[in-house]
Amino acid sequence: MSESARSIPGFCRDCLKEQTAPARRCLACGSPRLLNHSELYQLTLAHIDCDAFYASIEKRDNPELADKPVIIGGGKRGVVSTACYVARIRGVRSAMPMFKALEACPDAVVIKPNMEKYVSVGRQIRAMMLELTPLVQPLSIDEAFLDLSGTERLHNDPPARTLARFAKRVENEIGITVSVGLSYCKFLAKVASDLQKPRGFSVIGQTEAVDFLKGRPVTLIWGVGKAFAQTLERDGIRTIGQLQTMEEADLMRRYGTMGQRLYRLSRGLDERTVEVDGEAKSVSSETTFNDDLSRPEELVQHLRRLSEQVAFRLRKSALAGQTVVLKLKTADFKLRTRNRRLESPTCLADRIFRTGLHLLEKEADGTKYRLIGIGVSDLADPALADPPDLVDPQASRQAAAEEAINKLRDKFGKATVETGYTFGGRRRGQ
Repeated sequence: MSESARSIPGFCRDCLKEQTAPARRCLACGSPRLLNHSELYQLTLAHIDCDAFYASIEKRDNPELADKPVIIGGGKRGVVSTACYVARIRGVRSAMPMFKALEACPDAVVIKPNMEKYVSVGRQIRAMMLELTPLVQPLSIDEAFLDLSGTERLHNDPPARTLARFAKRVENEIGITVSVGLSYCKFLAKVASDLQKPRGFSVIGQTEAVDFLKGRPVTLIWGVGKAFAQTLERDGIRTIGQLQTMEEADLMRRYGTMGQRLYRLSRGLDERTVEVDGEAKSVSSETTFNDDLSRPEELVQHLRRLSEQVAFRLRKSALAGQTVVLKLKTADFKLRTRNRRLESPTCLADRIFRTGLHLLEKEADGTKYRLIGIGVSDLADPALADPPDLVDPQASRQAAAEEAINKLRDKFGKATVETGYTFGGRRRGQ
């Protein structure tokens, strides 16, 4: 064995003992989970992704589900939010229609999403990330980019070991697992985190980036979806290696600004930094019906209930929104979105509902819908929300009544008080 092979830096991911010589198992604890890489202690940019997040939480809370296929999603007309790895082996995928998922895995345990619980766990993990570095950019409830530059003195360890310790802590304290991707840029850090799921820790260094990417499909590049991949396929481009042989000007002439992205990312060139200002851009709620609905009175019941859910989330997050957005999906999966900007931000369910109702009136024309959603964007400080309406005193009285209802619900539960719009729907199991 050459001296260079022996000196590749590394450590055991279980006991964290240094392990510089390539081996199948840790010399200290016998674990096979060894991490060796020539650039291991030089890289600082990471992507952390929780493994099958919703399903992992449900398995944590119900050990009887540990070895069973678990799908998180709606009813028979809904879609899969996520699935555990047991179900994924059977062919279940996120966003798959539930009926297809159950065809692929008929013995799966289907659980309705509990977003409040998942958000709570996500916040716990986010707080632990912020203990590592202030440079945390959330991408969703269960994944984020971290820049650990300059944290060696703070943690008395290079970023790679700090991240391994973090992964162990999440597993021990939270009860779920994460996968880590470590690299020199965002693009490859995210690619790396997907390489060895679950409980993965993969490294892609700068010196190997071009060769690593060469044989990969073009769909690995951020922004190359199914439609654009078909365009590239028609042009004879299937692999990233083919892009590496092309000139930037040629790619831009063919594909515009996307051509420049193809040129740069195919060569591992990504100068994007971790942006800490990653707050939510909108707050929304939606539901998929068990059977297609077309009658206005049925759609209105769901619209009211969803408006109340949005208002609840706004209050809990200390936010308000100025643009109300209605979302509808027809029986043939065509999406319709309508929006209206308010004169002032709101966090009131009634105001969100009334605006959504006005938008819905134009769409409730007999069309059958399989999904309805309502939300707000243009988020703002709640101190600016819902000023007293001197022209319409009824609006102020309605706001006061809603505040009283909210206090009762906070104290006794959400179902303590129901409106006339939602009462009948809930009693019929809607």
